[in-house]
Amino acid sequence: MSNNQGTIPVLDLRTARHEDGSFNPVFVDQLRDAAHRVGFFQITGYGAGEHQVAELFDAMKRFFNLPLEERLKLDNRNSPHFRGYTRMGTERTQGKADAREQLDYSPESEPVADYTEDQKYLLLRGPNQWPDQAQPDLREKAMAWADLMSTVGRELLSGIGVGLGLPEDYFDAAYAGSPHWMGKLVHYVGGVVEDAGDQGVGIHADYGFITLLLQDQVGGLEVQPPGTTEWLPVEPIEGALVVNLGEMLEVATEGYITATIHRVQAPPPGVDRYSVPFFWSPRLDAKIDPIPLPDELKSESRGLSDDPNNPMLAQFGANMLKGRARAHPDVTEKYYPELLAK
Repeated sequence: MSNNQGTIPVLDLRTARHEDGSFNPVFVDQLRDAAHRVGFFQITGYGAGEHQVAELFDAMKRFFNLPLEERLKLDNRNSPHFRGYTRMGTERTQGKADAREQLDYSPESEPVADYTEDQKYLLLRGPNQWPDQAQPDLREKAMAWADLMSTVGRELLSGIGVGLGLPEDYFDAAYAGSPHWMGKLVHYVGGVVEDAGDQGVGIHADYGFITLLLQDQVGGLEVQPPGTTEWLPVEPIEGALVVNLGEMLEVATEGYITATIHRVQAPPPGVDRYSVPFFWSPRLDAKIDPIPLPDELKSESRGLSDDPNNPMLAQFGANMLKGRARAHPDVTEKYYPELLAK
């Protein structure tokens, strides 16, 4: 194991619980340490089917190999819910183009017609866009992956709660009913987006609770653990999930857990990189209050990251809408021009 991989811990989810169903204290301690010290770790043994990962990557590659006009039938500019196909180089991080194209999806639902001004985040609910005629298996494989990741996200969040001295169902109320997870199928290509340079994804933190990332073997993901200035590569482990924690947990723990910043370096020209990030997130109307941390953990809280250009909002839907609006200014300008003004 390289030094870098030693810095990014690797946990086996099969060791999370004893045979009687109770959490294994050794696993919980490892999980809490990884969450607090690094904010990034990898997990194996999370229950994927024997061929599930390979078949998902295969389906993704076939989608991104479809003619552009087929992909553009799912153009996210047609979706006020920020769903569908994002053209190469049109998602932005820190105002700069990312060298990737992607398909974004979330729980299927009807659009919400009745909402108040302070519930504008409910506009994020709605239908997905799938290539059902050109490639009918993509919806099935992507939604099956989302089901698995929801199970993994729920289990990890329970374990984190136990590690923070809470009951394992502490966060369940925020997810009850209709958790608003988000999945992405992402294709990076180096050297084709002039504005992007080597930015696959720019420096950012995630705005939800838990991100579960399946990455291929190309590499490029780098993280900057709290209190450090060095960028650490997250070395690919075939089939493993990279886990990182978002702003909702930073808000809830008042900085004991930090939403660790990270970036993706674009692959070299001519090299394709594929990844599947999944954001395990609560209901849009969930409001996250600080949790009652034990004194020994509270004394190690770092406080909230202070970025006046990107304030953290305790209301999850508002935090997510802010993030989506910034990442997709063309969609925002079309449907929510008043948000750009803010």
